[in-house]
This record gives sequence, C-alpha cells and structure tokens, in this order.
Amino acid sequence: MATYVFSYRVPSDYKPDAETPAEWQAWFGGLGAALVDIGHAVTDYASLGEVGGSGSRMIGHSVVSADDMDSAVALAKDCPVMRVGGGVEVGPAMETAGS
Repeated sequence: MATYVFSYRVPSDYKPDAETPAEWQAWFGGLGAALVDIGHAVTDYASLGEVGGSGSRMIGHSVVSADDMDSAVALAKDCPVMRVGGGVEVGPAMETAGS
C-alpha cells in the first residue's frame, strides 16, 4: 500500500452550511482504515503563482492509504467538496529519509 495526499478545493466564494460538519464526519468515517491522517482544515488562504486557478481555493488536506492511484481516486469520489462544485487533488506521498 502507498499513501496519497488529498487536497480539498472549493469555489472561491464557498461558504459552509449547517450540514457541512456532519457530511465530512460521515465521509471520513466511510474511508475506514484507508484514512491514515485526517489532516487539517484551512481557515484562511493566500497563494503565490498559479495554484488551482483563480476560481478555487484549498480548504484542507488528508492522507489515505490505497493500492494505487486509481484506488485513491475512487476513495475521493464521494468527498463533500464534490457537491459544492469543488474537487479533490490526489497525489502519491513521496517517502523521504526521516519521515
């Protein structure tokens, strides 16, 4: 198994609603043992250079375990950001000395 980083992106004007925390809790719970690190929510942001286009912003990240990239993408498909017009960037985490 390899580890993959999920970067959650939403439209720039996104505002969470009352259902948002429960949706995220349910989705994280559904990931089961694949969820390695729930990560962190991002409460504010700034960017340098071209990052995800001007119409979106990052709202958090997590780390999951999966057999391959296709399996990692399949885990991301029901993420709550999808219902608000956002997306999930998925990439393999590179193991480095000391990590």
